[in-house]
Amino acid sequence: MSQIPAPLLTLVIGVVVTLVSLWYGQNNHLLPLQASEQAPLVDDLFNVMMTIGTALFIVVQGTIIYFFIRFRRPKGDDTDGLPVEGNLPLEAFWTAIPAVIVVGLGIYSVSVFQEMGGFTPGGHHGHGTMVAQAPQKNVIDVGSPLLAQSEAEDSVYTNVQVYGFGASSLKEVRAPDVTVNVTGMQYAWIFRYPDTGITDGELHVPVGQDVQLMIEAQDVIHSFWVPQFRLKQDALPGQTAELRFVATREGTYPVVCAELCGAYHGAMRTQVIVHSVEDYADWVASRVAQAPSGDAAVATSRTDAEYLATATQAMPVDPTQLAQLADPVKP
Repeated sequence: MSQIPAPLLTLVIGVVVTLVSLWYGQNNHLLPLQASEQAPLVDDLFNVMMTIGTALFIVVQGTIIYFFIRFRRPKGDDTDGLPVEGNLPLEAFWTAIPAVIVVGLGIYSVSVFQEMGGFTPGGHHGHGTMVAQAPQKNVIDVGSPLLAQSEAEDSVYTNVQVYGFGASSLKEVRAPDVTVNVTGMQYAWIFRYPDTGITDGELHVPVGQDVQLMIEAQDVIHSFWVPQFRLKQDALPGQTAELRFVATREGTYPVVCAELCGAYHGAMRTQVIVHSVEDYADWVASRVAQAPSGDAAVATSRTDAEYLATATQAMPVDPTQLAQLADPVKP
């Protein structure tokens, strides 16, 4: 290797490191299956980070191993090493490169968060609701009652992702295909479908359709997370958060509480079942068919309290909590 010119050797090493990093960044298989339209946004960011991390790992560890071998102490040599006081260009270089990488990744991650609706105004903790690919109504203060009256018939909507900053074009509103009210409690998730009256301990949604979740907590802070969707939203007592998504792959995926909520937090799990459109319609029809005659709005003959008692019988939930969830009192 001593016969190879240093610039050529550096070029070859750089090409090899780049190719290996690019390959592993796109083939790491560390994330679960993609099952929503929003998942590729997160995965692309993760793959870029893995590519950069792999390159840095190879360069740093490769340099350490090379120096271990190249500058190892010869046998019998007890003399001190050469005094090295510093190298300003080298130190500036290895400070500037990580700084550029960190700033670049920060800008990219904010862009992804923005594209998924993470900066929508009016959400929890001042960060906004997570409305992924969601159209939202836009409220405008026109400043004059007469002008407001003239504009009453022309409601202003946006039909693109809504962010906390930046302008959006105004189009006709598009309502979600399915709306589900989600309630988190210690230690279960309850899903109510207001259009049909169905109450279930599992989330059922149709593939390829726009689903909007209205999420709240009954007792303490929970966090609704579906890893395959790459979406997560906090559930707070007394506040409703929105999470909007489109599932792209049929199947059954875990729903996990990602916020420490008590002693049995690890057991607070259920699942989301993504049906074909036809199977989802059959599921809704089968649940509605269970309703008492003359009351098509009720999807089950059992009361909320009876249903919750059955759905949570294996969980450490006391009767008081069940009664509160079945008949909640809003603050």
